[in-house]
Amino acid sequence: MMKRTILTQLKQNTKVRVVEISGGSRLQGRLMSMGIYPGREITKLSHFALRGPIAIKVGRSVLALGFGMAKRITVEM
Repeated sequence: MMKRTILTQLKQNTKVRVVEISGGSRLQGRLMSMGIYPGREITKLSHFALRGPIAIKVGRSVLALGFGMAKRITVEM
């Protein structure tokens, strides 16, 4: 069984698959425009200070997500 967690709780350099985005259609649309959607593999690169932005790798792009946005992304190992 795959272990599900929230993106903000991962250790750095962890490769995961997006399972769900819990948020309104605006948030989902915004993340989808960045290439983040259910079924997509992403890698959490690092997180900055407490509740700071989280750097992730999506395909060939490196993106920084705000903490509030990142905590709405459910992923599985």
